[in-house]
Amino acid sequence: MKFMIQRDQLMTAVQNVMKAISSRTVVPILTGIKLEARKDGITLTGSDSDISIESYIPAEEDGIVHVDHIEEGSIVLQSKYFPDIVRKLPEQTVEIEVDENLKVTIKSGKAKFNLNGQDAEEYPQLPKLQTDDSFEIPIDLLKSLIKQTVFAVSSMETRPILTGVNMKLADQTLTFSATDSHRLASRTVPVTETTNEFSNVVVPGKSLNELNKIIDDSEEKIQISVTSNQILFRTKHLQFLSRLLDGNYPETSRLIPDQSKTVLNVRTKDLLHTIDRASLLAKEERNNVVRLTTKENNRVEITSNHPEIGNVTEEVTMSSMEGEDLKISFSSKYMIDALKVIDYEEVKIAFTGAMRPFIIQPVEDDSILQLILPVRTY
Repeated sequence: MKFMIQRDQLMTAVQNVMKAISSRTVVPILTGIKLEARKDGITLTGSDSDISIESYIPAEEDGIVHVDHIEEGSIVLQSKYFPDIVRKLPEQTVEIEVDENLKVTIKSGKAKFNLNGQDAEEYPQLPKLQTDDSFEIPIDLLKSLIKQTVFAVSSMETRPILTGVNMKLADQTLTFSATDSHRLASRTVPVTETTNEFSNVVVPGKSLNELNKIIDDSEEKIQISVTSNQILFRTKHLQFLSRLLDGNYPETSRLIPDQSKTVLNVRTKDLLHTIDRASLLAKEERNNVVRLTTKENNRVEITSNHPEIGNVTEEVTMSSMEGEDLKISFSSKYMIDALKVIDYEEVKIAFTGAMRPFIIQPVEDDSILQLILPVRTY
């Protein structure tokens, strides 16, 4: 195997596949990066058997040559050393050559590294997913779906299914939802160009976080394919394969109250900053609890009290307020997380009493929903 390649492109591909490589894998060869050279380009692969990432560098694209002098072949290189070597090479051009004894030579400018490779035949074959049942969505839309839900997955391994985001496609509507049983984050988007349907597809939160870091905004669309135990996200130069979580995701729709007793409309940033300040004195407690109390003239009071440290009180003016007066306590962390992912000027918060879950939604967009369970403080 032999090829010459631009260092920056090689580095980007290496960084992408490194997101899937774990030092704690059971299969030793999976600690390496697989390189495969074919006439049309170079493919790098990284996997920890939960997540597998393939990054492809075409030999030529839009009239620009990225890789040339290609002699076909494949090799597995130690991920502990190869990325650092590539990063620190002196010149823009890198030449990689492998001989029949799996000895690898990496040359750039006056620098020359000799590494021992491993036989790519021993590298596990990635499952090939049938992509007939796939559908496409814009990349920026997928990124916002992930951002608005993945933070609410559970970090506790006691209920593994809650460490993932539930995906559901029905009636040309795609829904992402996540809950840790104290809060729920959900977002729906229309997907018009497919008649596929699925439910109870639960993608590990960790997989979605990694995917979000590496998908490139410069590409328009991403293709999604689902099987019974794997999901594949595919763009022109990237394949991201993740296993799905086993088990049944809880039916979250029954958590959502259908009527409300108190509705507040407020500027998102005003409320976010006020709760953020109030939480400064709520740090000691496990839930960082703050309390919201309605006042007359469309005002609410946000307070936090710590017997040993002190207390904080701040008033926020609402755009509008309807319904009964209310005193409610909740986790400031949950509220801050929810408000941070809502990129709208104003939110509507609907309460159904002091001990019932409440809902936060942008005033202009009901496809985004955040639900929080209050905290009993008396």
